[in-house]
This record gives sequence, C-alpha cells and structure tokens, in this order.
Amino acid sequence: MATGESNSTTDEAVAVALAAGGWACVDAFLDDALWRSLADDCRKLRDRGELVPAGVGREHVHDAALRGDATRWLEPGASAAQDALFARFESLRDTLNRTAYLGLVDAEAHFAHYRPGARYARHRDRFRDDDRRVVSLACYLNDDWDAARDGGALRLYDAADIAHDIAPVGGRAVVFLSAEIEHEVLPATRDRFSVAAWLKRR
Repeated sequence: MATGESNSTTDEAVAVALAAGGWACVDAFLDDALWRSLADDCRKLRDRGELVPAGVGREHVHDAALRGDATRWLEPGASAAQDALFARFESLRDTLNRTAYLGLVDAEAHFAHYRPGARYARHRDRFRDDDRRVVSLACYLNDDWDAARDGGALRLYDAADIAHDIAPVGGRAVVFLSAEIEHEVLPATRDRFSVAAWLKRR
C-alpha cells in the first residue's frame, strides 16, 4: 500500500476513535526512518543545551515537581525530518476537517525530553481562556522501549475516569481531544523523547 493511502486509512480510523471515545493510540503513525531522524534531531538539541525546561499554565511557571521535561518548538525548514512531520500532521488535519468538521487551520509542535525520574502531572491541554487547541498528539521517538522495565507511560483518563497507560514506543502516536482528555506522563527509568503537537483552530 502506498504511504499516502496508508496515512489516509490510519487518519480515518483516528477520526472514528476520536468521535467514539475522545482518543486513539496509533502504532507506526510515523514511519521508522522519520521517527528515528526526529529522535536524532532531538538528541542533538539536548546535547547542545538547546532544550529549555518547560513551564505550566499561561505564565509558563517552571515547577519540576509538576512538569519535568525540557522542550524546543519545531519550525518548518529546520530539518527535512521536521518538514516531513508537519506534512504528516497536515494529512491528519485534512482528514479530521473532512470527516468531523473541526475547522482546524494549523499545527504547532515541540520536542520534549524527560530525564529519568521526570514527570508531568495530570492536566488538560487547553487553556481556560484560549480554545484554539482542539486535537493533541504525542508522537514517540524511543527505541527498544519496554513498558515494564522503562516506565514512562502516558496515562490517559477517559470520560469514565478510567486510566489507560500507553508506552512511548518509537513511531507510536496518541491522539486525543485537547479539551476533554486529562492525562499525565509517568516517570521513566531512562531518557524519554517525544514530540508534543496540537492541531488548532482560529
């Protein structure tokens, strides 16, 4: 199956899952070469000290007890891998607009590196005074990840407040409605790399 056809089928399945339960977990959302290239980009930024400790809330207050990752925003043109990632987001955005009429106009994304032991406390992705974020994505960049050994799950809480733990396996993406799904990042025993992204409306 051609990549475009495969992406379209995957994205339509995501749309169905979002409508049914507010979230979806998709293995191989990013192909092997792409997520490995992105992981390399992220590690280089870390090694150069260009990832910045992240904050919480509108004021971006840094509190490592609540949020322990370091981040850097992605920019189109920064690398071929980052351009390919935005193209992948565009495919999903187009499908969600066509099937669910979400009015999504663009995407924003950042790299995230969690050192061993770092976490992100339970939260939602949408600010109370800003409803532009509609769909959230966590795209994972980790090789040979073992959930029992390495920890670091994304814990999602569904509409019934039932927790679902998802291991950050390379190429996997978790897609969910920003305003509805609470989630947290559990501590890992090794470095954990990902891209956090949002599909936004005006």
